[in-house]
Amino acid sequence: MLARTAFRATAAPSAVARRGFQSTRQQLSSPYHYPEGPRSNLPFDPLKKGFAFKYWGFMATGFFLPFGVAVWQTKKNKP
Repeated sequence: MLARTAFRATAAPSAVARRGFQSTRQQLSSPYHYPEGPRSNLPFDPLKKGFAFKYWGFMATGFFLPFGVAVWQTKKNKP
């Protein structure tokens, strides 16, 4: 049993060595292959003018909105 396993282990590297992990030119030119690199996977462009203002405005709204709602709920008229 061990001899069979050892034989398979010595015969396998030739099959594994031939396998190449590469992309062909046809696959890279397909419409489903998107560009790679920094900032290519973001749904927005951080290099545009006014991005910092929009970003911090969005963050401030998300942070302060719950506090504003809580204050409004406590100050509104109680029946």
